[in-house]
Amino acid sequence: MRPLLLLIVCLIIVCPAIQMNPSAQTQLTPKPPETIYLLKPAHIFDGESAQLHDGWVVLIHGQKIEVVGPASEIKAPADATVIDLPGLTLMPRLIEAHSHILLHPYSETVWNDQVAREPLSLRVARATNHLRSELMAGFTTIRDLGTEGAGFADVGLKQAVQQGIIPGPRMVVATRAIVATGSYGPKGYAPEWNVPQGAEEADGIDSLTRVVREQIGKGADWIKVYADYRWGAGGAAHATFTLDELKLAVEVAKSAGIPVSAHSTSTEGARRAILAGVETIEHGDGLTPELFRLMKERGTALCPTLAVASGPAVERKKIVFKQALDAGVTIASGSDVGVFAHGDNAKEIELMVAWGMPIIDAL
Repeated sequence: MRPLLLLIVCLIIVCPAIQMNPSAQTQLTPKPPETIYLLKPAHIFDGESAQLHDGWVVLIHGQKIEVVGPASEIKAPADATVIDLPGLTLMPRLIEAHSHILLHPYSETVWNDQVAREPLSLRVARATNHLRSELMAGFTTIRDLGTEGAGFADVGLKQAVQQGIIPGPRMVVATRAIVATGSYGPKGYAPEWNVPQGAEEADGIDSLTRVVREQIGKGADWIKVYADYRWGAGGAAHATFTLDELKLAVEVAKSAGIPVSAHSTSTEGARRAILAGVETIEHGDGLTPELFRLMKERGTALCPTLAVASGPAVERKKIVFKQALDAGVTIASGSDVGVFAHGDNAKEIELMVAWGMPIIDAL
């Protein structure tokens, strides 16, 4: 698996303009002629067949792929820039379905300190580098599921990419994410202190309705709720929102055409989230064959984040992932990158294959 991924040549490396939209121009500014590229790799993976294609080329006109196919059948204009890619495999760009662009590896700084001690300006500066790293790793679309205390900074970063100010993948953002009061962090402070949280707290009809609408109004493409978290008895993951609260959040979001994802590592949290109608379950460590059947019936997808499993959790992740494959539920490739280094997202794809998913499905 790794040799293939290491040989990926992304179109954004060859032609950065594909990923960076040009700044708005006045009508008086003439449009520059579009560059034409002819890419000639050793192999092409087309995303439809596990068989690599040899002797194929890719013709790019401006910001669009015009045609892909056998070199003998494609006639490139005389002024096309030919780029030879010997020994390399060209493949379609990749999607990261669970990222945290405003986090950096916990091995560098623990989550509590990133959220409570790092200035927003520092976190945004880091994030600009993270976006470049993900793009250069071949991930050209990311679903960023929570700024972890950085407010609506993901909305601004998304706009900066769209306007060509910084290089980066297309961003689908969830802004602040939503947690039940008292359930999240940072923790470890004196109880008399109200410490700003890594996500937005909300409870009940009025509060949840307002928060969901506000996040959508400020730019959220997805709403993310924490259906459970490590709180309450024993420090284990327990359900946070009631089923009715989750149903309300989903109803309000879907009224605006916005989908909902749910963080869930407990069985009860996942059950409530599925019944509430969320689109995706994130992590899903507590899922069971019964819940996978329910997900299949309701069209709920799993984003398993295999890449962040460690210690005893690895074996549990393997079991749940195998159950998901057997149940035939939709599985999204989302790694929880940010917990580990941005640009190493392909770990998730490698683990999917190592743990039983056919390589064609993983890619």
